[in-house]
Amino acid sequence: MQLLLTVKDILEILPHRYPMLLIDGVTEMDEKGITGIKNVTFNEPYFQGHFPGEPIMPGVLQIEAAAQAAAIWCLKTQVENAADYLVLFAAIEKVKFKAQVVPGDQLWLYCKNTLPLSRGIAKMTTHLKVKDKVVMEAEMTAFVKKR
Repeated sequence: MQLLLTVKDILEILPHRYPMLLIDGVTEMDEKGITGIKNVTFNEPYFQGHFPGEPIMPGVLQIEAAAQAAAIWCLKTQVENAADYLVLFAAIEKVKFKAQVVPGDQLWLYCKNTLPLSRGIAKMTTHLKVKDKVVMEAEMTAFVKKR
């Protein structure tokens, strides 16, 4: 698998840092959307308490991983001078969790643009997969604001 953006590239785009950076790479990106990956390891800090003896990636962090992929898409394709902008959640709708995400999984993040940036608002549909199984899906609205 060839990465279009590595974690080093992502650190130059997003303000997130450990332990909140939840995307490890981007494999595809165009005017329609983005595909990213998150390698889920047992060393993730949230596994200490969610849940001891049966670690499961929290759903809210799955949503955050998808949102970070969407933010990268917005900053790389919708604005000039990405460092001058932040991408913030405005809404998360129609969220469905369909399977657990556990250590050892490679989480594939698929975000598709449904409304190009207009007046600072972007909309995307997203779904996350482990292997060929959809584990989460949602619709997201983001607000892109100047820092």
